[in-house]
Amino acid sequence: MDILLVDGYNIIGAWPELRRLKGEDLALARDILVSKMAEYQAYTGYQVIIIFDAHLTQGVEKKYTNSRVDVIYTRENETADERIEKLARELSNIRTQIHVATSDFTEQWAIFGQGALRKSARELLTEVNVIESRIRKKVTNFKNEKPSKRIELDDIILKKFEKWRRGER
Repeated sequence: MDILLVDGYNIIGAWPELRRLKGEDLALARDILVSKMAEYQAYTGYQVIIIFDAHLTQGVEKKYTNSRVDVIYTRENETADERIEKLARELSNIRTQIHVATSDFTEQWAIFGQGALRKSARELLTEVNVIESRIRKKVTNFKNEKPSKRIELDDIILKKFEKWRRGER
């Protein structure tokens, strides 16, 4: 099993489309990231967990699942990096490969030391773009496929229909 842990705000800050949105509508940027990660999850089969910092806000940790993507807002005074390191330790086992998507160099080395594989924000964006392109191509091909206008019949039935057409019995 493969698990992808995504440093949500790090990715939002690194992807050009989401970076532009971040200043205007942070909630929309988060929603778009979750949506793109849902497509990624569906295409790759990876379990995807997105972690957002909540260390500057008051309150308790918040978790929810959206389109088979787990979203975690850390608790007060906990960073996404701390939660990612904790999850990488907890989820790692002989049958599970942990991947961490972040461009935070310090975080990459910390999780790499725990046996997780790192994926930069740019690498993840490239993967997501390739996946979206493949999905679009499959949808286009599916729409362009025309059903056969002829029903394939064996010779015995064709001969019988030909007799009927000629009025023979």
